[in-house]
Amino acid sequence: MSLVELIAQADERGLAASGLACLDRCVPLLGGDDEVLRPLWGSLAEDSAHSSDGDWAERLEQARGALGALGGKAAEDTEDEAALLARRMLAAAPAARSAAGVRQWADACSVASLQIHRLLDPAEDAAPADSLPEALDSVRAGASPVPGPVEGMSPLVAGELRRQITVLELVTGHGRAGLRQALEVSTEGRRVLRAVVSRRARGRV
Repeated sequence: MSLVELIAQADERGLAASGLACLDRCVPLLGGDDEVLRPLWGSLAEDSAHSSDGDWAERLEQARGALGALGGKAAEDTEDEAALLARRMLAAAPAARSAAGVRQWADACSVASLQIHRLLDPAEDAAPADSLPEALDSVRAGASPVPGPVEGMSPLVAGELRRQITVLELVTGHGRAGLRQALEVSTEGRRVLRAVVSRRARGRV
């Protein structure tokens, strides 16, 4: 299935994991460490009988507090569009994990994270940054990409697309048992983005 179809058919846990994974991979833009969103992952991993929207909401506010304290300037004052997109993802996270709410968030996070990777990709520096290219929308709605180059996509964006699809497939196919692998996929993507952010920072010095 395509990424769009996977988001449309995923359950509440899968949708929350999808949005959270996108945000987790973009944590380097927010100044956070690798563990700042781990409590939210833990909320998804807990049996529904022992977890609640209150647990998710409380851990979400803790994450917002930690990342907000690290953020420095207010988001609207920053010149870094990628960081602004990441902050909007965090701000838009729903306190209640209803299917409708997390589906909208997961879809928005998917688009934002792909846009972030496009903005940070050196191969895309000359491309207009005001909207996603048509190729990106068509790939989201197309069949799952096979390993290797994706036509019209830079390597950084293509890698993020595959990670989004993999996370949804893991959680949709295996439920709570798929969360550990989904977290591993997200951790790999975070390391990639952290390296990109670090290289860009050195280039500005």
